[in-house]
Amino acid sequence: MRRTVLAPLALAAVLVAAHPASAETGARTGWEPAPSAPWDADAGLRCDFPVHGEPVVDEVVRRVLDTRPDGSPKRVAYKGDLVVRVTNTGTGASYDADASGSALVEYRTDGSQFWTVHGPVLVGVGPGLGSLPRGLYIVDGLYTMNIASDGYKTVNLLHGTTDDLCARID
Repeated sequence: MRRTVLAPLALAAVLVAAHPASAETGARTGWEPAPSAPWDADAGLRCDFPVHGEPVVDEVVRRVLDTRPDGSPKRVAYKGDLVVRVTNTGTGASYDADASGSALVEYRTDGSQFWTVHGPVLVGVGPGLGSLPRGLYIVDGLYTMNIASDGYKTVNLLHGTTDDLCARID
């Protein structure tokens, strides 16, 4: 099920082209690989069934734009191709989800994060922990996502869609 959602918000971000930098240009431009790890979620955490996610294409790079005095990242830009195979481990049904969006992420000192996004990103929401119901989604479009220090995710779409991945592999 896809649904279009519009919500008022001010969207100001530095978004970058979605093509990865090579290792050679990475040294000159500041872009570096940002690989995604495989993951598992037990039944009930995201979908009604156990789910495994694994990148099948991962050319994501990141660039640290701003750091704190201790050297930890404060603002980081991400871009590049990412396709994650999401599998219902009970039945073997799977779907290759395109999560190749660009994002500017502000990492806050309390552990919270603020994302400004253009394009598709994979978003997992736990029970009672988001403005979207529990599930796995590809959120696509122009939007922001606030991840509170307790893990609560608030997605505010300026213009975009949500694609329920649990329904795709049920």
